[in-house]
Amino acid sequence: MATPVLRAAVDRLAAPMDTVAAYHFGWIDADGKPAHGDGGKAVRPALALLSAEVTGASPEVGVPGAVAVELVHNFSLLHDDLMDGDEQRRHRDTVWKVHGPAQAILVGDALFALAFEILLESGTAEGARAARRLTVASRKLIDGQAQDISYEHRDRVTVEECLEMEGNKTGALLACAVSIGAVLGGADDETADALEEYGYRLGLAFQAVDDLLGIWGDPAATGKQTWSDLRQRKKSLPVVAALAAGGPASDRLAELLAEDAKAVASLTRGADDFDEREFAARAALIEEAGGRSWTSEEARRQHTLALAALDKVSMPERVRENLVALADFVVVRER
Repeated sequence: MATPVLRAAVDRLAAPMDTVAAYHFGWIDADGKPAHGDGGKAVRPALALLSAEVTGASPEVGVPGAVAVELVHNFSLLHDDLMDGDEQRRHRDTVWKVHGPAQAILVGDALFALAFEILLESGTAEGARAARRLTVASRKLIDGQAQDISYEHRDRVTVEECLEMEGNKTGALLACAVSIGAVLGGADDETADALEEYGYRLGLAFQAVDDLLGIWGDPAATGKQTWSDLRQRKKSLPVVAALAAGGPASDRLAELLAEDAKAVASLTRGADDFDEREFAARAALIEEAGGRSWTSEEARRQHTLALAALDKVSMPERVRENLVALADFVVVRER
C-alpha cells in the first residue's frame, strides 16, 4: 500500500535527486537501470498501517503516515552513512559512495521535507496532529545521532546514557510510526501515547539486536562489514555493558580501546589499519565480560515491556496479533 505513494513522492524531487533517492531505495542500480534491491525491512510503514486499524479505520488511512515515517527514516540513513563513513548498506554501496557526499546530504534533506509535505497536504486536523508527533520524533532522532557521534570520542559511556541515546535514535521514530496511523484514524492522545510506549520499547529492543548484529552479525545477512560497529569505535550496548561489568576481561577491553583511540587520534594508525584478528579479540573480550549476554537479555526485557503497553489499548484481536508478531520479529531477526 505504501510503496506506490512513496515512489510518487520521490518522483516529485528535482533531478538528479529523484534518481539518487531511487538508487537508495533499491529501485534502480548505480547505472540507473531498474533493480529489485533490498529496500529494507519496512517495519515502520507496517506499524503505521497497523496502527490505523487499531482505531477501526482501514489501513489505507495510515498510508500518509507510513510514507512519512519511511521518508524520515531514510533521511537519517543517508546522513548517518555519510557521518559514519559506512560504505555498504543493504548489500550495496551507499549513496555517498556512489553519488558523492553532496548528493547524500541534499537527498536526505529532500526526503525530510517530503515527509511533512505528505502529511500536511490533506489539510486536516489529524494530519496536523500527526505532523506534530513526527516533528518531535525527528528532533529526538537527530539528538540521538548527535549523542552517538559524541560518544565515539569518550573513553567511557554509562549504560543509562547509551539507552537514552538509543531511545532517541531508534525508539522515537518507531514510537511515532506506531501512533501516526492511529492519529490519522482519529485516535485520542491517550491511545496514541500508549501505542508510542509500545513503539519506544520496541525501538530499544530493535536497537539492542542491531548492536549485537553490528559486532557478531553475518555480513551476508546484514549487508555490512564484519565487526562493523567495532571498526567505527561505536559505544554500542554490548561494548558499554562489557566496560561497566568490571573484571579482567572488562579491564583488558578498556585498555585496548583506549590504546586504539589514542593511536587513531595521534595518526599513528588509521581506522582501517586494524586487522581481523584484532577486531575478533575485542569481540571475544566483550563476550567474556558479559556484554553480549546482557544485551540479549535487554532486548528480551524491552520486548516484554512493549507487549505490556499493548494491554492499555483496546483493538481488534487480529491487529494485536500482528503487533505482537512484529515485536517477535524484531528480537529474533538476523539482519
